Amino acid sequence: MRSVNDLRQRLTSRASSESVVLGIICLSVFSTALDQTVVVAALPIVMVDLEIPLTDLDRASWIITAFLVSYTVSMPLAGRLSDVYGRVRMFQWALVVFAIGSAFVAISPNFYWVVPARVFQAIGGGATVPIGLAMAVAAVSPERRGIAIGLVAGAAEAGSVVGPLYGGTIIEWIGWRWIFWFDVPQSLILIALLAVLPNRPNPTAKMDYFGALMLGAALTVLTLALAQRSIFTGESIYPYLAVGAGLVLVGILVVAERRAVQPLLASFLYTSRAFVSANIAQFLVGVALIMGLVCVPLMAATIMEKEPLVSALHLVRLTAAIPVGAVVGGYILRWTGVRPVCITGLVFMGAGLLIMSTWGTEVDELRLTLPLVAAGLGFGLVIPPIGVSALSAAPSDYWGAAASLVTASRMVGMALGLAALSAWGIERFYSLTAHVVPSESAQDQLIDAGVTVFQNLFMIAGFLSLLAILPALLMKPEDGEEVDGFF
Repeated sequence: MRSVNDLRQRLTSRASSESVVLGIICLSVFSTALDQTVVVAALPIVMVDLEIPLTDLDRASWIITAFLVSYTVSMPLAGRLSDVYGRVRMFQWALVVFAIGSAFVAISPNFYWVVPARVFQAIGGGATVPIGLAMAVAAVSPERRGIAIGLVAGAAEAGSVVGPLYGGTIIEWIGWRWIFWFDVPQSLILIALLAVLPNRPNPTAKMDYFGALMLGAALTVLTLALAQRSIFTGESIYPYLAVGAGLVLVGILVVAERRAVQPLLASFLYTSRAFVSANIAQFLVGVALIMGLVCVPLMAATIMEKEPLVSALHLVRLTAAIPVGAVVGGYILRWTGVRPVCITGLVFMGAGLLIMSTWGTEVDELRLTLPLVAAGLGFGLVIPPIGVSALSAAPSDYWGAAASLVTASRMVGMALGLAALSAWGIERFYSLTAHVVPSESAQDQLIDAGVTVFQNLFMIAGFLSLLAILPALLMKPEDGEEVDGFF
């Protein structure tokens, strides 16, 4: 019995090390982030296995969309719950939910089973990033918070980068269902590692369940509405009705939060210049990011007529630079402050995307690689300053809520950007090809139209990146409450 207690004391002592805490958090976030993109590689074989015809591709896309929406909506609820009941304990419960959801995906017999299972899985996965960010900030001294956020964000981005390769390898090896079966033992190992960390609930904090319900409903309705292509084409009235319903829910939320004793959206958050400006910048970054992530491989596969592997390698030049930029940005933040790092990242993003807007059907390696790497570094550089600015507006007992809201802002921006890309891009292509008639030159005219569309999309993304400099100029860490201890 004494040896067991001695072992526990040694483990607890080592758990007080910043490097051990950050290592466990980064490993956990990396593991759950894999499933954001792993299904990209699995989707074709999943459609075949579940007998979903290619003509129902829009329906099959809900396997991805449902995960992303649930991932976004779960963040604010999980973030605040971690402030109240302890971040370590809520992180463990999030992994339990994630593991159960993964098991349900693995045994899914059809489409109508796999989508709800992905929703359940996303509720657990979406909770890990904001809780991990709050834990990382609490685990280090104030001057090291930038590097802590950079490491956690870098781990999450690295997981998203590795996801398709990881998924493709397992599919070739033993089948797509094992992608999700492997999540179960991984989660159990991470739960055991987290058990050595101290959990510190806040007995004076209260959970605003009604506020969480209204915010979750508003985010769900608005995200789904903004993800509809017809919101930009006017083909249907339903997205506009959904936006109206979402705004009504936001109104109810505002009234409810004013009456709540400890509201989820505390007044010091949305009256804080640092928090509001960080969220606006994060939203614009999300719009630009999804445009880059979609357009780079799509242009390579279509207009440039590259093989699928080559198209993927084009994108890797961008995505692989994001975690590097996140770590570098967090490291230099302690000497430069949030605004210089964020503005530098936005300039890198804008410059890279604007250079991409000059691409044609043939691009030399240097002009291909430099803007991709520059944009990727930029997307990574902005993560730590935005996180530090947002969390500085909140006392330590609201870090989970603040981290979840600023993370959700990027996800909502990505949903809007994806809808705008598909709707405006298709309409732009149709307008450019309306005059094309069948002839020997028709193919060239169609390719030229495609080049113009991609150039326009890259240019829009580049200008949005530079527009984000305006809220970035207002970002400045506020004097936050210091906290004694980890979680």
